[in-house]
Amino acid sequence: MFRIIVSIFVCSFFFGLNSSFAQETENENEKNKEVLVFYKTAGFWHEAIPTGRDFISDLGEDHIFEVSTTQDADDFNDENLAEFDLVIFLNTTGNVLDDEEQEAFEKYIENGGNFFGIHAAADTEYEWPWYGELVGGYFDGHPEVQQADVILNMPEHPAVAHLPEVWSKTDEWYNYKNLNPEMQVLLYLDEDSYEGGTNGEEHPIAWFRETGHGGVSIYTGLGHTIESYIEPLFQEHILQSILFALGEEK
Repeated sequence: MFRIIVSIFVCSFFFGLNSSFAQETENENEKNKEVLVFYKTAGFWHEAIPTGRDFISDLGEDHIFEVSTTQDADDFNDENLAEFDLVIFLNTTGNVLDDEEQEAFEKYIENGGNFFGIHAAADTEYEWPWYGELVGGYFDGHPEVQQADVILNMPEHPAVAHLPEVWSKTDEWYNYKNLNPEMQVLLYLDEDSYEGGTNGEEHPIAWFRETGHGGVSIYTGLGHTIESYIEPLFQEHILQSILFALGEEK
């Protein structure tokens, strides 16, 4: 009888170890997504960049991705980019990549990489048409920071599903040119709700598309102000956009 009890104990002990090991392995696998936040500027420097960078880094600690941050364009090389599941352009401006770095980033996307542009990512690389198609449109001026109504267009999409049908928010509202017609619009701006809009009745402010190489590109025009990155609705918008780009949405 004693041997039976000992055997049961030993089996239970090792089963418990195996279960714990399996759980740890599963948890490690859940943490294997890698995200690069790139925030180099060759034009206007947004004061919200440090807040946004730190916020995204904090998100990674609480979810299924690891975050690296850089403003060094030298990091855009084949070997380094291959380590990342998602590259985020956080309020980049101007010509931030040279020819070799551009080539490496194109190769990254063509190999199935994912892209997420935030706000001034659309104010970047005007002389690189490939990038314009990737981000989905270029910045074309803006009025002063003010409150406007953001209209939910795709309520079932995970990046915006948490938002109300009409979201009144204060931010810097971009107008756009060279919009990529392949983009699917997540959010529109109601130009009747503020002064200075030039895109008309269908003024996109957030969108996405599949790249055709197995990855996705997603963009939000929100995120100019420091206050945005401490606003719960915007925080969730950023988180869910990241998870969507990583294929890990709810």
